[in-house]
Amino acid sequence: MGLQPMRVDWVASPPPGAYPRRQPAPPPRPYGGPPSYPVPPRWGFPLLAWRWPTSVATAAGPVDSVDQVQRLARTASHVLVLAGVAALWAAGSEVWRYALLLLSRHGALAAETVDVSDAMVGASSVVAVAAAVAGLVLTLLWLRRARNAAASAAGYGPSRSDGEVLAGVLVPGLNLVVPGSVAAELEHAALRLPADARPRPSRLVRWWWGLWAGAALFAAGTFAWSFRSGVEALADGVLLHAITDLLAAAVAVLTAVLVRRITGLLLPVPTNALRRMRVVDVKDAPEPLLRSVRASGSPR
Repeated sequence: MGLQPMRVDWVASPPPGAYPRRQPAPPPRPYGGPPSYPVPPRWGFPLLAWRWPTSVATAAGPVDSVDQVQRLARTASHVLVLAGVAALWAAGSEVWRYALLLLSRHGALAAETVDVSDAMVGASSVVAVAAAVAGLVLTLLWLRRARNAAASAAGYGPSRSDGEVLAGVLVPGLNLVVPGSVAAELEHAALRLPADARPRPSRLVRWWWGLWAGAALFAAGTFAWSFRSGVEALADGVLLHAITDLLAAAVAVLTAVLVRRITGLLLPVPTNALRRMRVVDVKDAPEPLLRSVRASGSPR
């Protein structure tokens, strides 16, 4: 009978000290509040919103920023356009009244038609005057801020004070010359032209100046005509009021355009230099590679 082989299992174990002993984790530290510094840190961005450089207050006082001028110009232009629309409504009401006067020569008119015409003339006149006053006030506020912003950008102040400009706009006679001169000087400063150069108003400023003076003179003539008596004088006065309203509408709309144009000159980047890019078509582009098998887990 032969001897059976003995089965031996070998077990390998690391020697003592082969692995470092695991240290117990330290206990968590309690929350001590936000970090504190002995002095204000000098790193990072300042806690300020983005702003134009001209909006920083100086030693002489706060400077009107271009952002403020732009917001006020947007509001003033909207009110001026509203005043122009109201003036067109008033002109249409006066034309309708003149047409009724012509028809009344051949017979009596219905009382309802005359009442509606009078109501249209009265309502349109009130709305047009209220919108014109609001547009004038907002435009003067915009003019004050725009003159300060233009002076800060050009490096020299305006030749007239705010009180002189206000008197030149409101005093009869002066309001034929001063507003155009102020607009030309403001445009000159907004273009960053030198102070010793003579202002040369653009075509828009010249057209606005001429229309403003012509409308003011025509309105004064219409006001003087209203003191005349007689049926023919009253009929001609209705037609003159319609023309005055049309001129007022043109002045209001052109003033809104002028306000927008000068505000655009005050911006660091001209608005006409910005172009919105839009992809219209792609030519000679390779076809995109499509997956033949949908990946697992992707939505169907």
